[in-house]
Amino acid sequence: MPSADRRLQPRRRPRQARAELTRERILAAAAHVFVEQGYAAGTTNRIAEQARVSIGSLYQYFPNKDAILAELLVRHIDRGTWSRGEQLDLSPGSLQDLVRTLVRDAIDNHRDDPQLLRIMMEEAPLSQDILDTIERHGKERVGQVRDLLALHPDVRVQALDIAAELIVFTVEINTHKLMADPRGVPVATFERELVDMVTRYLRG
Repeated sequence: MPSADRRLQPRRRPRQARAELTRERILAAAAHVFVEQGYAAGTTNRIAEQARVSIGSLYQYFPNKDAILAELLVRHIDRGTWSRGEQLDLSPGSLQDLVRTLVRDAIDNHRDDPQLLRIMMEEAPLSQDILDTIERHGKERVGQVRDLLALHPDVRVQALDIAAELIVFTVEINTHKLMADPRGVPVATFERELVDMVTRYLRG
């Protein structure tokens, strides 16, 4: 493993409930400190103080704040895993509602804290764990969307694999950009325009 990746690896994976709670407190404290004080000022000492643990306890779990931010990003990506495909209406005439569900789901997964999202996008180092998580999540999401497109009678595109990749990439990258800096386009306007664009593409 490259030295940069070793520097970002968590030091200890909790096996007991108490240890897991401590690790969760550290991650929650780090998110709070990064947002309130900025990433540069968000030292491990301040994170430990916010989490009410000793700095030694923090270092049992994470070697530095970069590793903490990397773990927060991995969790953010994993939280976007989508599991509602079986609940969707795939009848004729419902394509726009299907696309709206996909777009709204992406928006909802990024609503929690725009400041933390922006910090993760700008500051998080690209460890192998993050790259693997992005690749795994992307494959899962593209596969889910492709399966839905294959079942929907209103879809007219021929290359479903490519179409699914284009849709997932377009929705994800634009949602990240919007929710990291939501002061520009109103979310409702963004959702409407993106839904219309994707729906028209799928109808051919």
